[in-house]
Amino acid sequence: MTGQRWLRDVATVVLVAGLLAATYLLPPDTSLKMVRERGVLRVCVPDAYPPLVTGDPDAPGIDVEILRTVAERLNVRLQTIENPAIARTFDPRSWRVTRAQCQVVGGGVVASRTTRSFMETTEPHLATGWAILAPDFAAAPDLGAARVGFLPGSTGLDRVALSGYLRAAGATVTLLPAPDAAVAALRGGEIDVLVSEALQARSLARAHGWTGAYLPEPLERHAIAFGLWKGDLTLKRALARELSSMRDAGEIEAIVSAYQLAPIRADCPICP
Repeated sequence: MTGQRWLRDVATVVLVAGLLAATYLLPPDTSLKMVRERGVLRVCVPDAYPPLVTGDPDAPGIDVEILRTVAERLNVRLQTIENPAIARTFDPRSWRVTRAQCQVVGGGVVASRTTRSFMETTEPHLATGWAILAPDFAAAPDLGAARVGFLPGSTGLDRVALSGYLRAAGATVTLLPAPDAAVAALRGGEIDVLVSEALQARSLARAHGWTGAYLPEPLERHAIAFGLWKGDLTLKRALARELSSMRDAGEIEAIVSAYQLAPIRADCPICP
């Protein structure tokens, strides 16, 4: 028995030593060094996902402005690569982005277990989910008796879950194709309330003086972050450091405030 135990101990030592040796043979992480050598931070973003990405050079979106500041802090230039699939779904495996295209992904990356199985994520800087808007919740009927307008936008939120929730509540739902149509319908009294993705809803609420609230469970809320490739630890640490510094200095809050997102209630006054 003593001999067998000795052999097991020796085998364990050899295995651990082999694993350590293999670790030292791995190629070094040069992700940050390559960004600095090339002078460019390449970021994949959707073609449009307001207010995260707008396509407007004067107000390009919250995510673009945050990453532009990060790039400046790293003394490199920001290059955005449009990928329309981003934000159509919250599963990044369906976006078909690759390391060759970009080092960072923005404009709708959810810090979820699914995302982290595919890429690294930074600390969240925003949150989203399904939200409901009304000019005055006190005057709005209960959701079961309400005429609900639905503005889907380009979000990748779970529409099946939302449909089931509204159907179970007994709401009558009208699909609205664009923000202008949604605003006209709510102003004109064709609908009582409007349901949309929370960031878009907050933009509309601020613009028109409406009140917004998150729809309750079982509908989920999601944290918005930036994505990086697994193994790019030096770049991730650099982004984390700069984002933390921006957060402490109030720069991220200032960028978000510039896009005039209205506050949103945690509870829905007319929901069952």
